[in-house]
Amino acid sequence: MNKKIPCLDLKGQHLQVKKEIFEAFEKVYEKTAFSGGPFVEEFEKAFANFCGVKYAVGLNNGTTALHLAMLALGIGAGDEVIIPANTFIATAWGVSHAGATPVFVDCNKDTWEIDITKIEEKITPKTKAVIGVHLYGQPFDIDGVAAICKKHNLKFIEDAAQAQGARYKGKSIGGFGEMACFSFYPGKNLGAAGEAGGITTNSESYANHIKSLRNHGMTVRYYHDEIGYNYRMGGLEGASLNIKLKYLPEWNKRRQSIAKRYLSEVKNPAIKMQAQPEWAESVFHLFVVTTEDKDRFVKYLDDNNIIAAFHYPVPCHLQKAYSHLRYKEGDCPNAEYLASHCVSLPMYAELTDEEVQHVIDVLNRY
Repeated sequence: MNKKIPCLDLKGQHLQVKKEIFEAFEKVYEKTAFSGGPFVEEFEKAFANFCGVKYAVGLNNGTTALHLAMLALGIGAGDEVIIPANTFIATAWGVSHAGATPVFVDCNKDTWEIDITKIEEKITPKTKAVIGVHLYGQPFDIDGVAAICKKHNLKFIEDAAQAQGARYKGKSIGGFGEMACFSFYPGKNLGAAGEAGGITTNSESYANHIKSLRNHGMTVRYYHDEIGYNYRMGGLEGASLNIKLKYLPEWNKRRQSIAKRYLSEVKNPAIKMQAQPEWAESVFHLFVVTTEDKDRFVKYLDDNNIIAAFHYPVPCHLQKAYSHLRYKEGDCPNAEYLASHCVSLPMYAELTDEEVQHVIDVLNRY
């Protein structure tokens, strides 16, 4: 194959829906509903229904969602929140922005998700919550984390930023914990035409509190009940998400079809893939593999017109931003190994069968 296959290419998806989205943008312009408003409210209702929950609250990004989830749960200075070391840094930002301290737990060596056998040893009198991450679009062991939270009276939050449409034991993620936090960053399975995020919950109290916090702490205009934020979702973003949500099941099925081929047809023992528990139905936001000589592997892919990416090359506990917490190499060995050996392969619904076959053939020849 002569042309390069990127790890992600949004152009094909947006060409499919461009006409509908631009028509929706015209309606936003007609109503001048640019900040919050009816198009965001329409998306909130549709997304809550999609996730099988009572409430969804639209926000300006996924990091904001994690921040407001902490505030709505009353988590702040002096508190600790347990999170996996192997995640995008925003999981930790949400905790830090609320004034609390993230406590990092290693990942399982096979699923690469939070290791439930390591959680309880990190619980202290300061611990207030656990955030599990549906990493790369695959649900983590929800029942395992929920049982620990119940036992120790901790709040349970799903970081679902990468997992719109994923299912755990046949049920949509997004309604298992107190709240679930979503990102609608453009590269996500469900991505806005711009920055956006949201929270789902079955609690009216949490939903109302988050709606107030996102809008300067107001429930009545110009009357501010608490220190709030300007975290509203824009009308254009809400309109674009409304259009794309209709296509998400179809796009996710295509991702699953591609992943099934990778999982079943790549036979090279030098390449390891994320374990797929029978209870987890991933939507494959990313397709990550590990191999011993990452640099050699990536050069080989590039020589064969496959562009790789890295999710994530430095685990959260070893990031410079958290050096004050004094974690060191060896504290989370599975997360550290993954960071040093992970490579993300092309994964998006618009990959052609020919391109998928090329990736498989190249991997098997490595």
